[in-house]
Amino acid sequence: MYGWTGRMLRVDLTAGTATAEELCPHDLHVFVGARGLGSKLLYDAGAYDVDPFAPENPLIFATGPLTGTYAPSAGRYNVLCRSPLTGAIAASNSGGYWAPELKFAGFDLIYVTGKAAAPVYLWVHDGKAEIRPADGLWGKTVSETEYAVRARTHPEAKVACIGPAGERLVRIACVVNDRSRAAGRSGVGAVMGSKNLKAIAVRGTGPVRVADKEAFKAARKRAMEKILTHPVTSAGLPAYGTAVLVNVINAHGAFPTRNFQTGVFPEADRISGETLAKEYLVRKKACFACSMACGRPTAIPSGPYRGAGEGPEYEAAWALGADCGVSDLAAVTHANWQCNEMGIDPISYGATLACAMELYQRGYLSKEQAGRELRWGDGHLLVEGVRLTAFREGIGNLLAEGSYRMASEFGHPELAMTAKKQEYPAYEPRAVQGIGLSYATSNRGGCHVRGYTIAPEVLGIPEKLDPLVADNKAFWVKTFQDATALVDSSGLCLFVTFAIGVPEIADLLAAATGEAYTAESGLLAGERVWNLERMFNLKAGFTRADDTLAPRLLSEPMPEGPARGQVSRIDLMLPEYYRLRGWDEEGRPTEATLARLGLRW
Repeated sequence: MYGWTGRMLRVDLTAGTATAEELCPHDLHVFVGARGLGSKLLYDAGAYDVDPFAPENPLIFATGPLTGTYAPSAGRYNVLCRSPLTGAIAASNSGGYWAPELKFAGFDLIYVTGKAAAPVYLWVHDGKAEIRPADGLWGKTVSETEYAVRARTHPEAKVACIGPAGERLVRIACVVNDRSRAAGRSGVGAVMGSKNLKAIAVRGTGPVRVADKEAFKAARKRAMEKILTHPVTSAGLPAYGTAVLVNVINAHGAFPTRNFQTGVFPEADRISGETLAKEYLVRKKACFACSMACGRPTAIPSGPYRGAGEGPEYEAAWALGADCGVSDLAAVTHANWQCNEMGIDPISYGATLACAMELYQRGYLSKEQAGRELRWGDGHLLVEGVRLTAFREGIGNLLAEGSYRMASEFGHPELAMTAKKQEYPAYEPRAVQGIGLSYATSNRGGCHVRGYTIAPEVLGIPEKLDPLVADNKAFWVKTFQDATALVDSSGLCLFVTFAIGVPEIADLLAAATGEAYTAESGLLAGERVWNLERMFNLKAGFTRADDTLAPRLLSEPMPEGPARGQVSRIDLMLPEYYRLRGWDEEGRPTEATLARLGLRW
């Protein structure tokens, strides 16, 4: 088999077994891998009917057929399960070097069920696997865990693990690999903690074979020529990382500030990628086979936040910065390091803290209930809150539940800036209409990397659209969602799509696997994955009513900036979106759509 290894590792932590199994070649072809194949396995297992913290909830670590090849930025994998934050399907994506190492060890994915009687870690090496006691590991931070597991396995092993947050079932906990690359969203780290699984270490020396070496070499060359000459992938991301967007998005009035009360943060430049590069950047850092090197190792030489770590990236700089009213870049940077160490999603953490600050601002959450004052712009609270959340101490026990559950606890769920109970990322739907539809219809809840319409609406890629106009945005959202599902399933990083599109990705897939992927069949595969995720959510109880945004974004006009007076026009865009998807008026795929995609209930 080419591209894929054709094998998965099935781990039952209750029984204490780990066995290799062959994967279905048909499923590999039509669902491609990673997010697509993992979604198929979750659906077949009936995970939509399972409590997210039940031992029966599968936790899947899945690579794509391009993972571990020298296709551009081919270092990605997905962690999938039913989310404890949303109850919807979770597919959380990460880069680094862990995923290629799993392929080198001889597996496309690891499928974990059950719950160990005591904490364990999994050691996978060259086709073999062992479940080992995690004595002395429980309670350690991410970096402490990685160093300890390497010492017990192999000095070149790659480690994916949880921190204290995942151990305590914090619903916004993530899985972190290579100490700073995270499968960050939807609480997948809490599911790992519920299984008493602290870490998975992998080490492999085998190859990832491609079907047609010359065709693969030519396809890679064509893709790299575009990546190395596009201004975003060759200049912007390498120079300033993703935080290069801070000033750009703020200038459009689309930089959510103080829990989306406005879209303009006057001190945005103080937390921008340009300022980070000037003040604290140590060097650039790349994931496997990546020329962009958008990773940001940073160091603060002095002061209360002195230390070293990695980041923040754009989304974290916003969530920990503008959304909480914090303009102290040192505090934002240190809080991001703490999120990495504790294993917490910085987007959901910052957004949940911002929600708590607004509850406090409006008198719905008292100082006595919070145990302290919750004032906008408090950098010390921002940093200390990460540890409190990870250990569920004080106000941290509220933050650990995510913003929707916390705001509901105080009778004001409307102040949770979420879709399907997952916190929005760093773009204002009143200022960028398409991204609002993308949030509302995202299968995993509020998310920017399921249909990144910021590319055409703000950056003009592949063409410039008016961000304030709702017309035709349903078409763009659907197209980007389907294309992204293909990218996530292939094992590539989404950032390559600033420079290349579905035709180039299909060429790489065809040459690597030997299967007849084309631009048309590749996009169809992405659409198939999207509809399968939708079917999972419908069976989990989600309805049309969940395809919406927070009331503020629908009814409160933007108070200032270029989008002043605007609200999100989901009401106009959603019916057109359903029609383009081939769904009925309630958002259910029709029989004809399922038949066209080869799916069935």
